[in-house]
Amino acid sequence: RMPPPRRWPAPFLILASMCLLPACATAPLVQGLTLSSYDQLSPSDGMVTKSRIRVNKEQVLAAKTANILPISFSAAAAPSLTDQQRILVANAVSRAVCISLSDRFEVVSINTPSDLTVKAVITHVTETDAIAAGLSAAVSLGSSFVDLGAPLPVPRIPIGLGNLSIEAEAIDPLGQQQAAMVWGRGATAFFSSPKASKASDAYDLAAAFGDDFGYLLVKGKSPFGEFDPSLPSLQKINSAIGLAPKYAACQTFGRAPGLVGVVGGKLGLPPEWTDEGGKQATAQ
Repeated sequence: RMPPPRRWPAPFLILASMCLLPACATAPLVQGLTLSSYDQLSPSDGMVTKSRIRVNKEQVLAAKTANILPISFSAAAAPSLTDQQRILVANAVSRAVCISLSDRFEVVSINTPSDLTVKAVITHVTETDAIAAGLSAAVSLGSSFVDLGAPLPVPRIPIGLGNLSIEAEAIDPLGQQQAAMVWGRGATAFFSSPKASKASDAYDLAAAFGDDFGYLLVKGKSPFGEFDPSLPSLQKINSAIGLAPKYAACQTFGRAPGLVGVVGGKLGLPPEWTDEGGKQATAQ
């Protein structure tokens, strides 16, 4: 007698079908018109990130203080996002850059003279498919209640993955560009947390940009191309869990959601619901 066919759990079937689909969003590298110079930008790509950079290492490493102008959207970027979502993403970029720069620089307010002034513009956003992301979150949450015999990470449905492109520069008090980066990265099915919001992937990718651009200025070299075994600094860990940032200037961008954001992410909640910084900016 033949044994009955095995009934595979629904999450396993969804996982199997997802393996047939692209696992990451294309990372567009969208150049705007906001940098003081685009000369001498050289390609420097990571595994999932595209970038073009330049850095005057000696001048950047000699700098001790930095301030950050408010991050903005270009006129053509993400027209379907709401004003609240655009403010949320821009604020997340500003906060991520501020925390990363704090590893070496003293970050001061925009009204205080500094060795470097950082400005950045979001040049492109591909919105997240909120329905597909919400379904992915539900499947991932549901799989935790199904006995599969062994822990099985469930990647998100690779449909409607979002992406983000930003250009940024650091200029000295004379207005001379000392570092610049044009950066693009897309969400991935395996490492991007699905949340039911059009802005969710751009919001999450803001942290990746902050890390990369911060590394460029803190180390004076490309964040791509070689393995760096260093661990996150204590101030960066504290900021990530929602504690006060190292410098008061970073408080302008609010605190990271911390545990509330982690739990909200697991439940697939929109970042608009968990990030107080974005809401405060909207209210101003």
